Amino acid sequence: MNALKNPLPGKGKSGPATARKSSRLRGTIAAARDKSCSHRALILAALAAGTSRIEDLLESADVLATAGALKELGARVERTGEGVWEVHGAPWQSPEVPLDLGNSGTGVRLLMGAAARFDLTARFIGDESLSSRPMARVLDPLRAMGAEAKSGEDGRLPVTLKGTSVLKAIDYRLPVASAQVKSAILLAGLGAAGDTLVREPHATRDHTEKMLPLFGAMVSTGQEGAETVIRLPGAQALSPAGIAIPGDPSSAAFPVAAALLAPESEITVTGVMMNPARFGLYDVLKEMGALIELLPAGERCGEALCDISVRTSHLSGVTVAPERAPSMIDEYPVLAVVAAFADGVTRLQGLSELRAKESDRLAATAALLAANGVEVSIEGDDLIVTGCGPAGVPGGGEVKTRHDHRLAMSGLVMGLASKAPVEVDETAMIATSYPGFFDDIAAIGGEID
Repeated sequence: MNALKNPLPGKGKSGPATARKSSRLRGTIAAARDKSCSHRALILAALAAGTSRIEDLLESADVLATAGALKELGARVERTGEGVWEVHGAPWQSPEVPLDLGNSGTGVRLLMGAAARFDLTARFIGDESLSSRPMARVLDPLRAMGAEAKSGEDGRLPVTLKGTSVLKAIDYRLPVASAQVKSAILLAGLGAAGDTLVREPHATRDHTEKMLPLFGAMVSTGQEGAETVIRLPGAQALSPAGIAIPGDPSSAAFPVAAALLAPESEITVTGVMMNPARFGLYDVLKEMGALIELLPAGERCGEALCDISVRTSHLSGVTVAPERAPSMIDEYPVLAVVAAFADGVTRLQGLSELRAKESDRLAATAALLAANGVEVSIEGDDLIVTGCGPAGVPGGGEVKTRHDHRLAMSGLVMGLASKAPVEVDETAMIATSYPGFFDDIAAIGGEID
């Protein structure tokens, strides 16, 4: 893939890292920019006729992979300053090289949906982790709309997609709660004949629905019984926009958890998006007894923001029902770490979707805890954690990260509060979502080496 104009210097670290018990974590840090919104902003800007300006884009490996793929598809994508990007949309064309999305499930699935509406052929590839993740859940509805797709074994990457400018609209009920699948269908639906409907038995993050109107699109959301129904009229042309990306509640979870667990700590994370479909972790933490204060902090991308102030807290185990999973699906590994320091048993229910992430996160999270002396078990799709309470988590283990950025960061957060240091075997993948993680932890006084 050709390099972007004004490419970024290298960011992040690689290799193993060890986190040691830290106390008195203090300070104020800005939340890392939201990865989900960053992907969507780039893709919608590349579909619009004209030049869009995006401020505070998350410059992580995942998002940069999406930017590079858009360039190969014919958009002009340029970095004009730190976090500031300009995208000039154009009709998409067949790329001359495979589109390598690295580790980005969001990037590859949304790009497949957006590309399906053009007369082009594109081959999508990724790294070992992404190549193990399911793609049939996106390809099946796109085929129903008229696109053609050939995939690897069991519907996985590599995928060769042949789009068409004569897509037809569909009325589709999501078999799994997936904002990526929903968004792919909606992006394809922009070029379809008729109204595209997506039905959600369980509501998922709605960033695409909120961002589409910023680019001039019509989309509506309503309820039919227990289902959320999104309706998008077809044959819509997008207009360029100027937008700023909000802070990522998933990334903010790591410094927040560290401050909850490390002794005598008190920090503030500013500018965090409060989207209800992304904020479930913070509700659960409050139920566990976390001392968390939320202060309104304006709005970006149609999303309300807050500043999160958090102090060291005495926590109790809880049961988290399966219907809460979509609002915190990416935060379960770090929630399990928090549960390890609580009094009593925490039962996290209905986590089947964790098996289809960057790794089998359900098994990997259990292994992370067990390696550090925490009693943990899996029953069906439930994770049961017996907290160590005031006695504290022993620590001293090595975390096998399995190419998973959230496992790596969760293991390091555990080490900031456990009795003995915790080592993770690799950290390079942290740059896929939170390239400033090490700097932010250091800024509040955390010790990772």
